Amino acid sequence: MKKILYIGNRLQKQTSNTSYISILGDFLSSEGYVVYYASSLSNKLMRMMDMVKSCLYLSRKVDLVLIDTYSTQNFYYAFVISQLCRVLKIAYMPILHGGNLPQRLKLHPKKSRMVFKHAKCNVSPSFYLKIAFEDYGYTNIVHIPNTIDIQNYPFTHRNYEVPKLLWVRSFSEIYNPKLAIYVFKLLKETYPNAELCMVGPDSDGSFKVIKDLNQNLSLNTKFTGKLTKDEWINLSKDYNIFINTTNFDNMPLSVIEAMALGLPVVSTNVGGMPYLIKDKSTGFLVKPNNASEMAKAILDVIDNDINREMIIKSARTEVEQFDWKHVKKKWFNILMR
Repeated sequence: MKKILYIGNRLQKQTSNTSYISILGDFLSSEGYVVYYASSLSNKLMRMMDMVKSCLYLSRKVDLVLIDTYSTQNFYYAFVISQLCRVLKIAYMPILHGGNLPQRLKLHPKKSRMVFKHAKCNVSPSFYLKIAFEDYGYTNIVHIPNTIDIQNYPFTHRNYEVPKLLWVRSFSEIYNPKLAIYVFKLLKETYPNAELCMVGPDSDGSFKVIKDLNQNLSLNTKFTGKLTKDEWINLSKDYNIFINTTNFDNMPLSVIEAMALGLPVVSTNVGGMPYLIKDKSTGFLVKPNNASEMAKAILDVIDNDINREMIIKSARTEVEQFDWKHVKKKWFNILMR
């Protein structure tokens, strides 16, 4: 069985959520692949050095390097490791996570080509990024969706007398947590007993901004901080609508998980979201940074029982295709090339 070095942010700290490296890595290990990881170090410079060291040390032991690839500063992890793999003649595959990667292709075409053109293939979890990369002339793009173990997500029936909103993400400007607070404020005008729970760690200092905004608007938002996956799945039973407020997105695992749990999703219509959610069919899509439109969609969920139940069931059916038993075949196809 092949040996793999998986490069990504395998951090175990309070300021970061569990990243995809831990999920996919565990699935691959369960199938008999030998998986090495880099890196779990918090300091960005030390993390980069650890990634380089692991790549050098394991260069003759591994058959392939997987690289979680994002659009912000973490892009440079992928850039450095991909170029090192080229020098060491190790096959590598970037996994395209960054929702704003098309902007990276546009603004840094040379660096982008150095990373993506020479890859064995580039794995895109969404058709959004697959199409975007192909529009820039890349032909080595393979679509493999983010995966879950569907049996870990019990489908739950909920009460919809009042909106009880759940938000799960890191507190970061790109995820626009302010929008959740403004939406909550609007909903309180119709449903004074409405609830909002925001789950996630502080990523860039946004958490204090959101707590202050919540206090200034005299709201009673519940903040849990970072929770384990099992903890937030258990918490989700107390809520009835999942909101996704981001300005940039690809194929967020938290949204897939919400759909699996039977939570209707109201999301901003950005990035890969229209490739994951069909508006008014498997969820609701609204304009980004538009509190009134998101609040209206939430009220539609509460008021329309028949349509809501149809959407919930369709969403669960949609994400069942992301179960590992289906997705692993796609991974086997490219790993065995």
